[in-house]
Amino acid sequence: MNYGLNIRQEAALDFVSIGGLVYRLDPGIIPFRKANECLIHVSGGEFNVAANLSDCFRMQTGVATAMVDYPIGDLVAERVRAMGVKPFYKHFKHDGVAGPNIATVYSDRGQGVRPPVVFYNRANEAAARLKPGDFNWGAIFERGIRWFHSGGIFAALSETTSEVIIEGIQAAKSAGAIISFDLNYREKLWNVIGGADRAVEVIDRIVKNVDVLVGNEEDLQKGLGIPGPEVAAKSKLDPSAFFSMIENVRKKHPHIKVVATTLRDVHSTNRHSWSAVAWINGQNYTAPTAELDVYDRVGGGDGFAAGFFYGLLTGQPEMEAVKLGWAHGALLTTFPGDTTMATLDQVKAFAKGGSARIQR
Repeated sequence: MNYGLNIRQEAALDFVSIGGLVYRLDPGIIPFRKANECLIHVSGGEFNVAANLSDCFRMQTGVATAMVDYPIGDLVAERVRAMGVKPFYKHFKHDGVAGPNIATVYSDRGQGVRPPVVFYNRANEAAARLKPGDFNWGAIFERGIRWFHSGGIFAALSETTSEVIIEGIQAAKSAGAIISFDLNYREKLWNVIGGADRAVEVIDRIVKNVDVLVGNEEDLQKGLGIPGPEVAAKSKLDPSAFFSMIENVRKKHPHIKVVATTLRDVHSTNRHSWSAVAWINGQNYTAPTAELDVYDRVGGGDGFAAGFFYGLLTGQPEMEAVKLGWAHGALLTTFPGDTTMATLDQVKAFAKGGSARIQR
């Protein structure tokens, strides 16, 4: 299987991403204004995919990112090691007062009819200071790389983060890697550095070098600046609106070979209907629909991306790759935190139609 992609069969690193690390404070179902304690999860849209591919799918992965030399940085670095991800850090010293900092995400889980509430503190974030020249890509890719990944959240952090993405992409392409990008459009972030027009301009420069896109129809419209779907979706699980946009994506970026996303219908905080879709080299694929009892919804999309990329990296049939992503994303919503606790056997069993019957 080549999916229109020329995927290297062997390299020292299967996958490297570039993005910002964050730590998430999670008081569970208690709203922050009433919280007395929190779990701490280490996350980052780009890092999560590398962590999932390493821990669940046993691939050799790395992350290029900012690291701050203070106790929070020590905690974050320990979690990166625990997930088996090889770090490539640009170090920053904390001045003890203003930073720079590793960004904080505050996110309760909600419950029932009460949705999760997510807010951020990205003030003086170290990752936003990353710029071209901060990473020695030649040394990182010296023994080979198969896949390079980044996303729209990191691209939107500052004027320089998109430039370091492009620098990394160009080096990775020269090393023979497939390039993927998760559009992850965040309007609040883009508003700080120029708004919607700036977002389209920046993302267009990145996507010109990309083989595989992840993003729903809203991401495609706002991130790529292309017209909305002509076909109205009958429900949030109806893939017709997504597939109707692919021709517009191809007109603007004819080199794109794969576009994929998850579909989710939220009935309550703890009950979701879940599916996934992909356009792969001219063909459409739709995963089954699963009814999920959600413990923590954060990270499900990154879970899908990791399983889907694993399927492509290991040469699975197209539908099987989509189902591996769908299955892993579904399982990830049953764990606390943003990164996986699933095993590959569990993912494969669910992808084949497994159930929640007890395993003895």
